[in-house]
Amino acid sequence: MSISVKLPTRIAAIDREDAAPQSVNRHGRDPNAIGAMDRAAMETHERLDAHREELAAKGADEVRLEIVRRARNFKRSWVEMAEALMQVKNRNMHLDWGYEDFHSYCQLELLLTKATVDKLTGRFAVVQEHAPQVLARDGVAQPIPSMGAVDYFAKALRGAPENDAEEDESWDDLKQAVFDDNQSVAVLRKSFDPIFFAKSEEDEAVENLEKARTAIRRLEGILQRVAGVDDTKLEVAMRALADLREDVDQAIPEAKAHVDARRAS
Repeated sequence: MSISVKLPTRIAAIDREDAAPQSVNRHGRDPNAIGAMDRAAMETHERLDAHREELAAKGADEVRLEIVRRARNFKRSWVEMAEALMQVKNRNMHLDWGYEDFHSYCQLELLLTKATVDKLTGRFAVVQEHAPQVLARDGVAQPIPSMGAVDYFAKALRGAPENDAEEDESWDDLKQAVFDDNQSVAVLRKSFDPIFFAKSEEDEAVENLEKARTAIRRLEGILQRVAGVDDTKLEVAMRALADLREDVDQAIPEAKAHVDARRAS
């Protein structure tokens, strides 16, 4: 099978390196070139650099080389990496390169786990649908939102009632904060959690009980190390804290049951 794909014009072409042919396996790797090196001691970017050089020396196509380069740099430009992965997946390009499974290609050639790949492609789909203008940015003069910020937007989207994104002005504010203002996840949480992730009374009750239990245990630990205080008063306080902690421990399962019942209704 032969597939010809042109990468976006903003991606520079990759010069191939000339080298004498070497024995390769079905994935285009020389089993001896990297195998003699201590893989455990190599950084991921060094392994990808070495692999790209091997592929270039063997005349690998530009698409394949470009994707390895993006894997090397994707933390600086996750959108480029995700765009390339979507291209490979949608066109089954990994088959032409000897990989029967898309995620195997990502793991073996790009050193990307399935979880990372799924997150990259999932967040790319969110940007493509809700803020396609981001895909035309260069990432320098026009910054690209972080994957964490896009993830926050996606989670808010999943929890929203149908059509809310079109009718609520808060969605416009969130989209601007994520895709135009490039706000950090911490700032997004502070600004938008009360709107998109508001807690019910039942949820807050559970959270307060769990915080109280943690505080009681911490205070018990501190009091055990206290010196110079009346032992009788200290003992009374410790007994009171133990009784209170027991009450809280018993109240938490009941409070969680109320939360489960509400969610099931």
